[in-house]
Amino acid sequence: MSTSTTADRLVATATRLFAERGVEGVSLREINREAGATNAAAVQYHFHGRDGLLRAILKAHLGPVEARRHAMLDAYEAAGNADPRALTAALVQPYADELTSPPGGPAFLQVYAELVNGPNPMIEPGTLDDPGSSLYRWRRAVEPFLTPDAVRLHVRYTAICHAITELGRRARAGRAGDQRLFVSHLVDTTAAILNSTPSTETLAIMRDRKPHRPAGRHPDER
Repeated sequence: MSTSTTADRLVATATRLFAERGVEGVSLREINREAGATNAAAVQYHFHGRDGLLRAILKAHLGPVEARRHAMLDAYEAAGNADPRALTAALVQPYADELTSPPGGPAFLQVYAELVNGPNPMIEPGTLDDPGSSLYRWRRAVEPFLTPDAVRLHVRYTAICHAITELGRRARAGRAGDQRLFVSHLVDTTAAILNSTPSTETLAIMRDRKPHRPAGRHPDER
C-alpha cells in the first residue's frame, strides 16, 4: 500500500478546492490545512507559491494526457490515412479521458478550463513550442489540412480552447456514466472549427490589418 507525500496531498487538495471555488478563490493557508500539512508554509516550501502549485497540477495530469496523445498520433501515422477527424480525436480524446480518470480527473478539467480562459492562458507549459510534445506534434500534423488564412486566424488554438472549455463544463456538470456520445460530438464540433471557412468580411478585415501580436503571446493565439 503506497502512501502519498505531502506534496502529492497538496496537489490533490488544491485541485479539488480550485475546481470548487476557482483558482483565486482559495487561500494557500486553506490548502495547507485541508491537506493536513504540519508546516503552515508547506505550499511555499514545496512549490514556491500559487503559480508553482498550478504548474504541479498541470504536470500531474498532463503527463498522462501527453502519453495518450502520442500513442494516438503513432496509430494515426501507422494507418497512413489522411483523416482530419482522426487527428481531431487525437486532440480531444486524451483530455476527455480525464472525465473518468480517478483521482481528480474531472476536478483537473475544471481547473484547466479556467486557466486556459484566463487573462494569461496556461496551455501545457512549453508544449506549443517543444518539438517533443504531443501538442506540438498535433499542430504540425493538422497544418496541411488548413488554408493559410485558417493558420493566420489561429483556428488550431481556437480548437484547443473549445475542447478544453467544453470538457471543463462537462466535468462541472458532474455527469457520470457513459461519456462516448458527448466526446464524439465534441470531436465533431472541434473538427468543424478546424474545417471552418472564413467569411469574406473576416478575410477583408484580416488583410487590412497589420500583423500584430502582443509581447509574450504565442503565434497560435489570436
